Amino acid sequence: MDHDPVVSMLGTTALLLEAEGETSLETQQKIWSLSSQVSAWPDVLEAVPGMNNLMLCFRQPPFDPQPLIARLQDAWRAAKPMTVEGRTIELPVVYGGEAGPHMADVMAHTGLDARAIAEIHSAPLYPVYALGSHPGYCYLGGMDHRIATPRRKTPVLKIPGGAVSIGGFQTGVSASEGPSGWNTIGSTSMSFFDVTKQPPTLLQPGDAIRFRIERVVA
Repeated sequence: MDHDPVVSMLGTTALLLEAEGETSLETQQKIWSLSSQVSAWPDVLEAVPGMNNLMLCFRQPPFDPQPLIARLQDAWRAAKPMTVEGRTIELPVVYGGEAGPHMADVMAHTGLDARAIAEIHSAPLYPVYALGSHPGYCYLGGMDHRIATPRRKTPVLKIPGGAVSIGGFQTGVSASEGPSGWNTIGSTSMSFFDVTKQPPTLLQPGDAIRFRIERVVA
């Protein structure tokens, strides 16, 4: 039996709906469906789907948020998962070496060698659940739990764009240079964000990523 989501205010002009339970493709598909529906509600400025959540922004602060919260919960109960026929993008990845400075940490945690980690990491087709963190960054589902590795106790101040990393039970690719608390195991040359293009992001929720081993550096 599905549990009702938790809905709370974000400041005075936004509501956040958070689905309970583990993140799954079905949950994300239901969030996409709800996002499409509530975007047409009066006074809604924007509906932003995230991982296991949906943020609803309003043009003006709601006079009384309780009816909106109840309506949002009702809409969640009625929403059906929405299938998106997205694209599959293949990313060539160099694993280990200078491209994957934290590969040794993942090896130590999992007990696997670099080749095994690369093969396990590149085997699934990863659905794009949501965009966030920074422009073009994709939150992905589907990583094999055998290579799950806790986030770093001390974040790295700068990783390059294209860094392929593992954080807990998730993996992702940095779309631009910046700090990170994840374990970088490789790198790809693919560009995920370009302001000169429309849309500027390479991928959208419903698309998928397949990693391809270009080489593994021991």
